[in-house]
Amino acid sequence: MQSKQALKSRIKSIKSTRKITGAMELIANAKLTKQRNTMQNTREYQEVLEEVIKDIIASDKELNSPYLKESKSDKVLTVIFTSDLGLCGAYNINVFKLALSRLKKEDPVLLIGTKMYSAFKNEGFNIINEMTGIDATSYEDLSKMALKAIEMYLHDEVGKINVLYTRFVNTMTFEASLKTLLPYEKCEGSTSEIIFDPSAEEVLDGLIEMVTLNSVYTLSLEAKTSEQASRRLAMENANDNAEELEDELILAYNQARQAAITQEITEIVSGADAL
Repeated sequence: MQSKQALKSRIKSIKSTRKITGAMELIANAKLTKQRNTMQNTREYQEVLEEVIKDIIASDKELNSPYLKESKSDKVLTVIFTSDLGLCGAYNINVFKLALSRLKKEDPVLLIGTKMYSAFKNEGFNIINEMTGIDATSYEDLSKMALKAIEMYLHDEVGKINVLYTRFVNTMTFEASLKTLLPYEKCEGSTSEIIFDPSAEEVLDGLIEMVTLNSVYTLSLEAKTSEQASRRLAMENANDNAEELEDELILAYNQARQAAITQEITEIVSGADAL
């Protein structure tokens, strides 16, 4: 059994830790609310653009767009979103595990997020960009990276563009996912007659490029929302565990204190009997 002093010191340490994890939970919760609102607004814009593309594709089955064709290259470029900071549960590890199981290490990778940069580099992934933090990356920064990826696709340097991110389901559920951006998936839309100026191909190409750029940004917001949700949950669990441990230590401290008092009484009584 630990001494009373050691137990008292551990209880004090755990109380200090709870203050830190409690503060971090509040911060993560505030960031989650703000990030979630931004994500949802961007999602709505993305859905409108995708509906327009569906209608264009449905109106003309013979569209000749490079964004709809299979490329000659079998290489896949993947944009990967991780976090800049830790203390967010299994958020980064789940992304890393999915990358290990689904990606070819020789294929090009655009990695956004500094926390896992060394892990991906050491594992041998072909990272083609410099270390880039996700928190400081703007829409313009992501657009430049996405345009670079699109250019590689159009020049048949890669045959597919994917995004590996953490999909936000709700505040308790978020999962690492892989989404294909190009080639654009043909799907059914409204078959109403649409008049295009310029041609349908030009309008479609411009829209698909716009949707691809916006998809990268939208998925980055979803990844950041998932990160804050994961961090909030991790800090909540840490608080609960610390509280449980503190209760156990307080009980052990009280038992040690009671044992010491009993021992003192026993010694006094034994001394009195000896007289």
